[in-house]
Amino acid sequence: MSEIHHRPGEQGARPPEPSEVNVAAVADGPVPGFGMDAIHEAARRLSGHVVRTPLLNSPMLDELVGARVLVKAECLQLTGSFKVRGALNALLTLDEDTRRAGIVAYSAGNHGQGVAAAARLAGCPAVIVMPQNAPRIKVDNCRWWGAETVLYDPLTEDREEIARTILQERGMTLIPPFDDPGVMAGQGTVGLEIAEQARELGLTPEVALVNCSGGGLAAGVITALHHTFPGMAHHIVEPTGFDKMARSLESGHVCTNPRPPGGLMDAISGPAAGIRPLAVLRHHDVTGLTVTDEEALAAMDTAHRLLKIVVEPGGAASLAALLSGKVDVRGRTVALVASGGNVDPAVYRRALAD
Repeated sequence: MSEIHHRPGEQGARPPEPSEVNVAAVADGPVPGFGMDAIHEAARRLSGHVVRTPLLNSPMLDELVGARVLVKAECLQLTGSFKVRGALNALLTLDEDTRRAGIVAYSAGNHGQGVAAAARLAGCPAVIVMPQNAPRIKVDNCRWWGAETVLYDPLTEDREEIARTILQERGMTLIPPFDDPGVMAGQGTVGLEIAEQARELGLTPEVALVNCSGGGLAAGVITALHHTFPGMAHHIVEPTGFDKMARSLESGHVCTNPRPPGGLMDAISGPAAGIRPLAVLRHHDVTGLTVTDEEALAAMDTAHRLLKIVVEPGGAASLAALLSGKVDVRGRTVALVASGGNVDPAVYRRALAD
């Protein structure tokens, strides 16, 4: 296990980008390699390796918002985030020689942990490129799983360029954080489980709220839920001022955030929307919502008090949108994803104190 601070100016020639795709070809519709068949295949592939996390309900929360609320607790997933699902599914689709050479990921933390854990489960090396200001718990957890970490300055350096250099020099394979059919299918198993668990409870969700950064989780979950409950209304939730996917949905073009994020929701504040997730979300007529750091902190406190779970700011965004009335759910059944729980102690203390 090691930690390396990247030195600017070491980039080599850029190899082909593994996730490049013709934007016009997937502007609004199916994505090759992704869909319900791929999600079911991912579920079979991941069986026995990831946690079937609980779908939680609190009568007190129901009364608070005037709806039946089902919370998928992915904060209780292996590595404390849904990300290991997509990472492991993508890794297990690689041939043995490619796996042996190792994998690379760039991440603010949760995807990195997922890739690090997946690599350990598959017995292959991993390098995680992370910003210097990533929560320490996420950096430490990547190292615990056995990955090498390469830290960079997000204000002056490009994480994708650094990753490309490593790919070129070491012959490794990139596991993208969201813009990849295998990753999206793995994340879709979250939605598949929600549908199964809701049916076990005799419930039919009418509204879905999903935290969104690049869109891999949202695309996967919404695809799976729409397949089982085609009448659902779907909403993605992003940080206020960093709603790149909502703007992408409106414009039909991939949008980026205007500057590096400075708030608490690092987990859902990535720089750009994914091309493939955007195509899927446009196909399902998804609506974008936003929440503030203060609303996310309040949701973390509510999750602690009423659901007895630890959720990080980005992982609490969907609950925050529900609690702050960003969408009218009165009298309806709502499914949402508490997507991660890797929060620094100081931030968590602030949430419980506010």
